[in-house]
Amino acid sequence: MRADISRSIYAGLTVMLVASISTEANADRAYGEYLAGECATCHNPSGVGSEGIPSIVNLPEDRFAQALKEYRTKVRPNPVMQNIAGRLGDKEIAALASYYASLAPATQGRKP
Repeated sequence: MRADISRSIYAGLTVMLVASISTEANADRAYGEYLAGECATCHNPSGVGSEGIPSIVNLPEDRFAQALKEYRTKVRPNPVMQNIAGRLGDKEIAALASYYASLAPATQGRKP
């Protein structure tokens, strides 16, 4: 009987953990969508860039985040992106990466 209770508790905690991870990812994505308004100025609302502006949709999250962090630390040269990324913390960068990774694949433009 004690083993049954332990298994039930373990199963319940596992479900709660998975649900919280899923909710956190969705919350990050929603926050990223909110933050994306500033990105849309240059990258278009769809995230598909044009005329020298790279596409930022459907990139792996780690690649997108790394690019923004490199702009933030001025490793990548682009004064506009350095200024924008310089105002973002890791949480904002992760949220934007989650949001843009969830969008449909880019059909035009360069990747960052």
